[in-house]
Amino acid sequence: MDILDLLKKVQSGETSPDEALLHLKKQPFEDLGYANIDHHREVRHGIPEVIYGGAKNAEQIIGILEAMRGRGYAFILVTRLDKAKAEAVNASVPIDYDPISQIGVYGTLPVPDSEGQIAVCCAGTSDIPVAEEAAKTAEALGSRVIRIYDVGVAGMHRILSRLDTIMSARIVVACAGMEGALATVLGGLVSAPVIAVPTSVGYGASFQGLAALLSMLNSCAGNVSVVNIDNGFGAGYLASLINRIGEK
Repeated sequence: MDILDLLKKVQSGETSPDEALLHLKKQPFEDLGYANIDHHREVRHGIPEVIYGGAKNAEQIIGILEAMRGRGYAFILVTRLDKAKAEAVNASVPIDYDPISQIGVYGTLPVPDSEGQIAVCCAGTSDIPVAEEAAKTAEALGSRVIRIYDVGVAGMHRILSRLDTIMSARIVVACAGMEGALATVLGGLVSAPVIAVPTSVGYGASFQGLAALLSMLNSCAGNVSVVNIDNGFGAGYLASLINRIGEK
């Protein structure tokens, strides 16, 4: 059944709007041979599919971008895109590339449409790339973001000096390596959900972020949830979804 037929059935009363929406959510993907593009991700999540560029070559990324452009996407995010691949992609499809977050953007990002703000915090300067991935993802998905960087627990006065701003946020993202204590500290200070992002920053016993991950998973603050190591994208995406629910 194509979309026009479906709309006609809704118009005639043969199909209810809820049944039509469910059908659209189950619409098939586009098979490129090396990738299956879920064009109805936005119908289900309110957010279009994002291209993970880390394990793809430039040609594959270009092919996916071209297919999505052909469907009229206003903007497309490409994450984990290194500089060499970004330059190769940009030669075929124009993208705006940020080397810190390693995010490439095709098209025009939406103007933030939420009243609620997301506070993206990180413990140290070394955590900024992961924090920026979270911040830019959330901004691309229509959320307002406040950046509060280099406020690790080794200097608690830094957090306390920004506490009013952090407490005004609807969601807090806490990025930290080493022992990952920032997430629990923030969880104990704010009433909002805290999304903890362990980073692979730290000396040998941090085990490339595993120590921070385990610390965050064992947090005694009940409002702390945890994403995977260095997963700024996942944190920004989830924070934006929560923010949308808050708007509703």
